[in-house]
This record gives sequence, C-alpha cells and structure tokens, in this order.
Amino acid sequence: MTELPDLTAVELVTRYRERKLSPVEVTEAVLARIEKREPELHALYAYDPASAREEAKASEARWHEGEPLGPIDGVPLTLKENIATRGTPVPLGTAATELVPAPLDAPPAARVRESGGVLLAKTTMPDYGMLTSGLSSFHTASRNPWDTSRTPGGSSAGAAAAGAAGYGPLHVGSDIGGSIRLPAGWCGLVGLKPSFGRVPVDPPFFGRVAGPLTRTVADTALLMSVLSTPDSRDHLSLPPADLDWGSLETGVRGLRIGLHLDAGVGLAVEPDILAAVTEAARLFEAAGAVVEPVEPFLRREMLDGLDTFWRVRAWSEMAPLPEERRAKILPYIADWAARGADVDGVTTYRGFGQIDVMSVATLRATERFDFVLSPVCPVSAPPAESASPTNDPSLPFEHIAFTVPYNMSGQPAVSVNCGYTREGQPVGLQIAGRRFDDVGVLGAAAVFEQLRPAQRAWPTGS
Repeated sequence: MTELPDLTAVELVTRYRERKLSPVEVTEAVLARIEKREPELHALYAYDPASAREEAKASEARWHEGEPLGPIDGVPLTLKENIATRGTPVPLGTAATELVPAPLDAPPAARVRESGGVLLAKTTMPDYGMLTSGLSSFHTASRNPWDTSRTPGGSSAGAAAAGAAGYGPLHVGSDIGGSIRLPAGWCGLVGLKPSFGRVPVDPPFFGRVAGPLTRTVADTALLMSVLSTPDSRDHLSLPPADLDWGSLETGVRGLRIGLHLDAGVGLAVEPDILAAVTEAARLFEAAGAVVEPVEPFLRREMLDGLDTFWRVRAWSEMAPLPEERRAKILPYIADWAARGADVDGVTTYRGFGQIDVMSVATLRATERFDFVLSPVCPVSAPPAESASPTNDPSLPFEHIAFTVPYNMSGQPAVSVNCGYTREGQPVGLQIAGRRFDDVGVLGAAAVFEQLRPAQRAWPTGS
C-alpha cells in the first residue's frame, strides 16, 4: 500500500474531493517523512511545519465546504530558495548574501498560494545557483536519496532530493542551463523546463525559467496549470494562453523523433547512460515513431562564449560586495567568477553573442523533428562534496551540453527517468520539443511513462 507522502498530487486531489483523505492527515504524514529523512538529506531551508499545519487545516475546511481555491488545494509542496516568499530572506545559496526578508511573493509562490497549496519549506541551492550540485556556503550540502554519498544535482538541489524522498508530490525549481532537468535526471524525477516565458518569474532574465519537479508527468502538468498563470511583473513572459494541461497525447505513431547522442562538446556519454537512452529511442520506434539521428550542433566557441559572459556577469555582481562578504562565497564559485574580472568589453560582447549563435544552431538542428531525445547529462551524479562533475572551475559547463541549448533557444524540454546504471543510479532522458509546445513535450513524456519498464521503488528510507 502506498504511503500518504508518496501519493501523487492527482491522487490526493481526487481523494480530497471524494472526502477519502484530508489535507491535514496528508500534511502530517509528509511532515513525519521530513523529520525522518531531513537530518540526512539536508534538502530544506526555512522549514515551517507550524505554518504548513495551519494551511492544511484551512484547506480541509474549504474541501469540506466544496470550495477549493484551485487545482492543488491542500497538496504539500516546496519552492526553491531563490523563489521569493513574503517575509523570508533569499540567500541565493550563499553566505555572502545579507538576510533581508522578501517583501513579496514571486510569481510562482503567489500562484501556488492562490491555488491553496500547502507550503512546507523552501529548498536548498548552491551559491548563486551556478553549480550542478547541492554544495553551498550557506546551506549544508544536500544529498541524493538514491545514494547519500552523491549529490542530487543542482541548482534545484533540495527540490530534487525532496521529490525523490517523498516530501510531498510537488516541487518548484528554476533552470537557466539545466538546473531543473539535471537534478531531476539524477534523482529519477520528471523535471520540466518550460518554454521561455511560459511561467512568469521575477526577476526575469533570458534563459531563466521556473518549473516543476515531480514523480509523474500528470503531476507536472497539474502544477503547470497553476504556474503558467500570467503575472505582469515578468515583461518577458509569453502572452496568456489557454493550454489544455489535462489532456496529453496518448500516442507517437508517425511522429518524427530525433536521437541526439553526441552533443559535440563536453564530457563523453557514459556507456550505461548511452544504452538507456538508446533503448528509450527503440521503445518510441516500436510504438510507431520514426527515429532519426541528430548530428552534433553545439561547438566549443558557443559553450566557452557563454561561460565567458556568465563569468563577467557573476563578477559584476560579486565585485561590489564588501570584502568580508565576498570572502564567504564558495571558493569554487569565487574562483570561477574572478576569472571574469579582467575580460575586456569586446570579448564579453563576443561571448554574449554566442548565446544567439547557440540558439539559432539549436533551432535549425531540431526544426524538422516533433521531438528530440537525448541524455539529460552525459555522466552520473558525482560525490556530494563535488562542485560539479569536473570539479574544475576552468571547465564548469562540460556536463550541460545537452541541456543548455534549449534554455538559449527557449524550447521546452523535460527529463523523465529511462533506466538505471549498474550502480543503481537513475538515468534521465531529455525530451525536447518545438518552441511553445509544452503540452506536446509532456504528452511525449507521458507516452514514454507507459512504454518504459516498471520503475524501481522510490528511496524513501528504511
């Protein structure tokens, strides 16, 4: 029998409606799971069980009256630490930040509150969100529930750890180069990077999105129906669209699907990951899709140009800090950013220009396909103490070559589990789609959920 913390959001809402479950008893069960696992996983920041109990009690009353606030009323959830919530400081994962309470809820926080979600806590992230790791100078390093000697990934580190451990069904992360999909892949979750602008954020920045990490595609779609509501604070957001998040495609017959196994730059794909993704493509082909190879399209100068621009941007934000605060930044990140201090304007501009080059290359390489399959990450999760798979600030982005192109092009892309390595680590399959086809991408992921073999039990602790 499935324990209450492991029920999906769709199942919870159905049982609330049928009065077979109460948000209060579910929240209590989730809080008990957190108390059991959190001393080992370190996934949470600003954990507030008293507030969660109050919100659950209010939700219970609304369901009793048959008047839920929205699609996720009474469902326990978390928000990534960099998504502002009124009254809570936003450290951005670093001890260098002054802890000033946020004056307002950011758009994703406002949407989940308006829908009646039960906010359990914020989730941890690395310094400034610039690592595929849970290593942080502010938070205790988060750990992967599948193997606590490993990182859950990042920068939505705590969100992924919480999702895999069963801290409720819904978790919201953010992604500018793979920060939802990478930890989702290493933790066996569904992690959606929506189309750029689909989910309003504040502050907006090109490539940056917020999106769900959940255990099922249906839960991701449910949460997207809430998060995608318009908010005027994001001037880069897409026009309001009435998307049918509850009606996902049920087949792939006749669809043209690309198989992208060589990113062109970065780390080589590990054999177990290559085999799992290749088998996923075979399952799509057996279901009637036409699968064709995608040639490498990312080049060294694209990834290096992005690295240069992001270093300069990071240094421009760190340089004004008082020396005593700057000294608190995680040494790996401080080293990486300091290499942007002496970059001249022309080099910076050329690095920035590579973002457009990458975007165009991605769109051109994928335009003839309905969807493109690839690994999320070429390697498995490294040790929890590692800042990145290379652990080298001079080579910081060798592991994001499959994910970051879709941030720059604005296309939707989702991670869904497609198998396990010989060491029992989850393998993330990335399914990317055409610009704005978020529902289609989730539909393809939902089909794959039905095609793949039975999944292993979640690592919810003994």
